[in-house]
Amino acid sequence: MFEHCVVAGGGGAVGRMFAERLAASGARVLCVDPAATAPGVAADDIRAPGPATAEALARADLVLLAVPESVALEAVRPVTRLMRADALFADTLSVKEGIARCLRTQAPGVQAVGLNPMFAPSLPLAGRPVAAAVVTDGPAARALLGLVAGWGARVVEMTAQEHDRQTAAQQAATHAAVLAFGLALGELGVDLDALCATAPPPHRSLLQLLARIASGTPEVYRDVQAANPHAEAARQAVGHGLDRLGRAVAEGPAAFEALFDELRATLGARHLRELADSCAESFARLR
Repeated sequence: MFEHCVVAGGGGAVGRMFAERLAASGARVLCVDPAATAPGVAADDIRAPGPATAEALARADLVLLAVPESVALEAVRPVTRLMRADALFADTLSVKEGIARCLRTQAPGVQAVGLNPMFAPSLPLAGRPVAAAVVTDGPAARALLGLVAGWGARVVEMTAQEHDRQTAAQQAATHAAVLAFGLALGELGVDLDALCATAPPPHRSLLQLLARIASGTPEVYRDVQAANPHAEAARQAVGHGLDRLGRAVAEGPAAFEALFDELRATLGARHLRELADSCAESFARLR
């Protein structure tokens, strides 16, 4: 179904991943990126497309934006005005509520779906989850979700609000907890050589997560905390959890046991068992 595609931000890792997959599926793909240096990528701004890009947008079956949220929001009106009535607008933003509102207001008749690969684009896609927030459904939207599933991804549909609430827990709260752990190590003044030499599996896992995040781009991790409208509540919840833990320690064994009862109830019996088994397998591979 997708013979002609335009991927804005095709010079970046996520845009390149989708462009390569679409091309491998038989589509002709035009990548657009104002900072383009790679061959075959048009150095154009999707917010103000030049004549060649505008012609490609008018011909496209699929226009996919793998760009920052501010760029995507400004691009909705000029891009959708050029698109065919049966074409699909897609995005890969990590926050979905804003772009969904913009599309419903400025392009209510355009089929649109938001995708969010829940993994680094350097990792294999097969078997990994891709969150999908359908804004305006239709044949093209269903075709894209089917295509992504055909690539081997696990497509998980949800609303834009559900997406943002879940990613606040999955990303904002997780990153906040790991970063706070790293800051605590600095405050404690620990000897990292001695720490690594004696680290039990839970601690080593946290050190590995900390090292992965700290090796990344600060802007990416700040965006996780700043862009999601539910991120502040997620960070506050992490802080409240630490406060409650401290109180339970001070109040004695019964309070601490009650805390564990609550944690088990939060996970539920099935997830508690499955996740504990999976953790044990991961720890067994640690060295």
